[in-house]
Amino acid sequence: MANVVVVGAQWGDEGKGKIVDWLSERADVIARFQGGHNAGHTLVIDGEVFKLSLLPSGIVRGGKLSVIGNGVVLDPWHLQKEIAGLRGQGVTITPETLMIAENTPLILPIHGELDRAREAQSEVAKIGTTGRGIGPAYEDKVGRRSVRVADLADDATLELRVDRALVHHDALRRGLGLEPIDRDALLASLRAIAPSVLEYAAPVWKVLAEQRRAGKRILFEGAQGALLDIDFGTYPYVTSSNVIAGQAATGTGVGPNAIDFVLGIVKAYTTRVGEGPFPAELHDADGQRLGERGHEFGTVTGRKRRCGWFDAVLVRQTCATSGVKGIAFTKLDVLDGFETLKICVGYELDGKRLDYLPTAANSQARCKPIYEEMPGWSQSTEGARSWADLPAEAIKYVRRVEELIDCPVALLSTSPEREDTILVTDPFAD
Repeated sequence: MANVVVVGAQWGDEGKGKIVDWLSERADVIARFQGGHNAGHTLVIDGEVFKLSLLPSGIVRGGKLSVIGNGVVLDPWHLQKEIAGLRGQGVTITPETLMIAENTPLILPIHGELDRAREAQSEVAKIGTTGRGIGPAYEDKVGRRSVRVADLADDATLELRVDRALVHHDALRRGLGLEPIDRDALLASLRAIAPSVLEYAAPVWKVLAEQRRAGKRILFEGAQGALLDIDFGTYPYVTSSNVIAGQAATGTGVGPNAIDFVLGIVKAYTTRVGEGPFPAELHDADGQRLGERGHEFGTVTGRKRRCGWFDAVLVRQTCATSGVKGIAFTKLDVLDGFETLKICVGYELDGKRLDYLPTAANSQARCKPIYEEMPGWSQSTEGARSWADLPAEAIKYVRRVEELIDCPVALLSTSPEREDTILVTDPFAD
């Protein structure tokens, strides 16, 4: 059976939640493979809204196994809160429906404190993070001083891990003017939260191997977007993990041969939250209109998103780095009513035309968009469920996007409702 990886192909906020939910009905296992609780998914099911930021989107679907892989950094207190909130909405969550990889690193309160202190220190250090400790937790993982899920089960190991982390963090905190960490209080809080995490702990790599052998369909779910990838994003204004599709393998413990189809989620225009370059950003009435019509506010932070025209250069680039076979094109209805639409088809940098975003930060900041104009449409596309329901100009817009990004549309989404989706290519087809 085919296994599918879903990645955001822009700066995140592309509508992954709805698409993953739409696909999860046909999957047996839904696995998160990177990120933390810094990126949100909004699901609308039968009129009820579910807001997720850590748990896989399949958790709201009965009869599915949801997995948090080792590529994720886990805030155990947020996990407890998110589970409680979903249970309050009638969602059943048990160790049979949710598993967390034993080697998943934990986000501790000291990570959030460090994150926020750095952001507040000066404009030089400011990246525009959510302040939730994601970056510092990944730093500790690479620095081999993380507390991991399995460590919660052994008190002697837990103390060793905490002591190793404190040697590093107390030195940083002195430089930032923060008080030393209260070791006993930190250990006490970890011991208290341990049972809430350990009941879901499992050797996820083994479970997924067994699921594959049994012919189960696995949906690998990423957070954020490929332009925030630590290697291929707009560095340093990126997240602290690899977001591109290759991370699905290392972030869950399956081999790359487990991936059969990569679906890139692409918004019909472009948005970004936080700092960093954005060549096609609009500061005019059109940008304001996109933001208002698209309700462009962060699920987790509530921050207003920066808006711009569709950037085909960036999406073509991310489709290449993630090996995208087809895109899910979302929020087409937000473009309804525009008399003229623009698509960024290249950049001008120092008098030269580029067909890719350069790596150097200074060059990225100086890239000017080259636009191609297309006629808009006055009819509504909201709720369309077949090509016949779309205006001719909307179809032309979609087809032109396919040409420019060198990748076909597999799904077309025309509203937040899961059924308002036009299926072109089935990602789960063998």
